[in-house]
Amino acid sequence: MFPDRLRELRKGRNITLETLAIALNKKREPGQKPNTAAQIGNWERGDRSPSYIEVRKLADYFDVSLDFLAGRANTEKTDLSLLFLSRKEIDFNGVPLSDQERFDIFQYINAYFNEKNMATMMSKDDIQIDHQEELF
Repeated sequence: MFPDRLRELRKGRNITLETLAIALNKKREPGQKPNTAAQIGNWERGDRSPSYIEVRKLADYFDVSLDFLAGRANTEKTDLSLLFLSRKEIDFNGVPLSDQERFDIFQYINAYFNEKNMATMMSKDDIQIDHQEELF
């Protein structure tokens, strides 16, 4: 499963083997050998298996969990509200969002879903009025 996931992640983002190798080398720890495109190709074909350190670098690079990369989880799920409340940098079209922008966007999204939930709860199909009530 790992070779397939790695290949899907890389190709899905239009990243070459060489580009991925360069990116992983930026996260290289002292004493580690540099990554190569051929090495990553071997991982994708299942001819070789990367070390735990290399898998962790791949998970960090693609921003996925180790479980997803290893095939133990079928989907990567992110709670959008937690993303906005985290200290993780969020970009929009390559521009980092300020703390105020993050908060404002969170408020807009929160209001949208609260309004949507209220509309669903107050659906006219759920409320049937077939008579006039007396106030006294």
